[in-house]
Amino acid sequence: MRKRTLNQRMAGQYAILVLPGLILFTLGMMIPLCMAFSYSFTSWNGLDATKKWVGLDNYIKLFQDKYVRDAWLFTIKFTVLNTVIQNIAALLLALLLDSTIKAKSLFRTIIFIPCLISAIIAGFVWLRIYGSVLPALNEILGTDINFMLFGSKETVLTGLVIANNWQWVGYWMLIYLAGLQSVPHELLEAAKVDGANAVQKFLKITLPMLAPAITICVVGITTGSLKVYDLLVSSTKGGPGYASTSIIMQIYNTAIAGRQYGYGSAMSITLIAVLLLIAVIQLKWLKKREVQM
Repeated sequence: MRKRTLNQRMAGQYAILVLPGLILFTLGMMIPLCMAFSYSFTSWNGLDATKKWVGLDNYIKLFQDKYVRDAWLFTIKFTVLNTVIQNIAALLLALLLDSTIKAKSLFRTIIFIPCLISAIIAGFVWLRIYGSVLPALNEILGTDINFMLFGSKETVLTGLVIANNWQWVGYWMLIYLAGLQSVPHELLEAAKVDGANAVQKFLKITLPMLAPAITICVVGITTGSLKVYDLLVSSTKGGPGYASTSIIMQIYNTAIAGRQYGYGSAMSITLIAVLLLIAVIQLKWLKKREVQM
């Protein structure tokens, strides 16, 4: 009886600790999400007192809207390139800075610093680099290289991927570093005694042990790339034309600037569904590989 009373008191204390976060989550996430879901079935413009019910018309319109398709296409391309390049670059940097090279703490700090600034500032930085800093090299070297990556539809995606990787690769590098440092040295030493070379040790021991870190990085980079917005606002503003308009930027242009809250809400619900679906699929597949490894 006394034990049950103690457990009840502890459960009550835990509930009190969780309650503030639960209230904030409900007010800041769940209620707006439910409101957006209800608005997605209307043609509300954000000003009228009444909201005209249109059923699934907004969702049907999504598949017919060229701007929405283009925004999704850009977002998917940006996400795939970011996920692949950023994971590989972060892992390679982690392997390099986990070795015995000199001043590795300094290099870790330098690589990590960009992720401390906001994406807005990063966009302005790279706008200046592409617009002024790199073109100045043409005069110094006597070359005629086009460094204005944000100025062309063909190169804007490349420019944004470079800027995004510059900002965030240090963050994911630290996660891989933490994973590398948790690999038992005894296993590596035993493999070395058995005659395994560096590549074999990495593929057979290090990489399987990094499976949890790989899961975190892949899911984190993918979901973050699908939500890209700040970088675009300060660098390309969705241009040239609509070449770098992401799905979130299209949602903003539609719901806020265009006063189509119902249609914009349908876009938002679709984005949330895609994010959840991709995250669940990635987690299920990657977690299965963790178990197998």
